[in-house]
Amino acid sequence: MATRKPAEAAPSADESSASSLIDARIQQLGGWRGDMLARLRALVHEALPQVQEEWKWQVPVWSQDGIVCTGEAYKSVVKLTFPKGASLPDPAGLFNSSLEGNVRRAIDWREGDVVDASAFRALVQAAAALNAEAAKNKKTGAKKA
Repeated sequence: MATRKPAEAAPSADESSASSLIDARIQQLGGWRGDMLARLRALVHEALPQVQEEWKWQVPVWSQDGIVCTGEAYKSVVKLTFPKGASLPDPAGLFNSSLEGNVRRAIDWREGDVVDASAFRALVQAAAALNAEAAKNKKTGAKKA
């Protein structure tokens, strides 16, 4: 029987059920949309091994010290929305949707699009780092300059 390292806590019942709902959503989508959502999900986990999966607003949500991104699927796109995307560096220019707002940004993937895995993982890590900084500041009472 395999044992977990002490720092590696078992997923909560809520996280397990969220993961199951995400699995079901990927299966339900099937085709290129299911494949794309599964690929992006795997990249989020590669970028953030401790990320929590949640199911909110009937969509997958990945969180670490706050929401990192949400995953939605439409007829012609799979969209990942970053709630604080406007504050993130995006040197690869991944953001291509929801650009008009002051806070969030999104990436729309269409059938046949190739994911720049390295740039995407860096974006996910930057989102988690921004969340961690905000959580730290909230805890210490510090304000962002």
